[in-house]
Amino acid sequence: MHRPKQLQLATLVDEPPQGDEWLHEQKLDGYRIYAELDRGKVSLFTRRFNDWTSAFPTIAAAVAKLPARRAALDGEVAAVLPDGRTSFQALQNLATSGATIAYFIFDLLALDDDDLAPLPLDARKARLAELLRDAPPELRYCDHVIGDGAAFFHAACTHGLEGIVSKRRDKPYTPGRNTFWVKTKCLLRQELVIGGFTDPEGARSSIGALLVGYYDGDRLAYAGKVGTGFTNAMLVELGRALRPLEIATSPFDPEPARAWTGANRHWVQPKLVGEVAFSEWTNDGRLRHPSFQGLRGDKAPREIVRERPISSPAPRARSRTSRSAPRGGRSRGAKSR
Repeated sequence: MHRPKQLQLATLVDEPPQGDEWLHEQKLDGYRIYAELDRGKVSLFTRRFNDWTSAFPTIAAAVAKLPARRAALDGEVAAVLPDGRTSFQALQNLATSGATIAYFIFDLLALDDDDLAPLPLDARKARLAELLRDAPPELRYCDHVIGDGAAFFHAACTHGLEGIVSKRRDKPYTPGRNTFWVKTKCLLRQELVIGGFTDPEGARSSIGALLVGYYDGDRLAYAGKVGTGFTNAMLVELGRALRPLEIATSPFDPEPARAWTGANRHWVQPKLVGEVAFSEWTNDGRLRHPSFQGLRGDKAPREIVRERPISSPAPRARSRTSRSAPRGGRSRGAKSR
């Protein structure tokens, strides 16, 4: 079974593409996972192909039950809240969040002796839907709508979802980041590198706020101070992870002013990545109203750059075809099959 050198990645755009050549899925809020099934043995890999099988034993066990000798699946492991939304924070705190864990599968690259990657996405998803027809509840087919991307995006945002992913129905699986898959976000979120932290104040323990940035070429650019979104458990975890990484000089270039960071700051080796939600970028390149969502052990610091939306590919007149959109906090992408 041929493993791709890279997974296919979506490019951020400013608005969803229109036209019936596109299908649209809910943007999920979890860990991207590539799964391989080979005669009952299952391996789960991150986007960088680190083996995370032991991290999700219930998902691996469910994949092993699929009616296939071999299969290569692409999807996202996420925590599902009672209202159907997925939450990265809940995935970080499964024991206390009341969420359930599921593997939302949106692509099938190989099945038994068939290499499906060269086939159009429509054909791959049809084979995937059939494979998952009687799958265990931990495995969920990531459904979609065809055309009318603007309406689907509006519904997703109205119901508090992160955004949507739009994909060309007629294209093969194309590894790497490209415009055959694009994403449109309702809320601004991205991964950022942790380059420092501040001392706690008041009743807070361990650390105060995180100092974060992104790579601009070879330099780590300062993006701001993140002081909200933490649970007590997160603060303890971050303190234990960051203090052994302390260094004497700033990893940011240029070093941020104390007016931006506060006086009691500590620099660390830029080895950890966190996900941050925020309202917008300021004119001087900093985050407005940032909130910490959790550590991203699946992302390498050097991969982290500032995401900038491009114009949507090949905008067309609004499609006359309109399928059902997300309702009740759940898109069809969160529907179990």
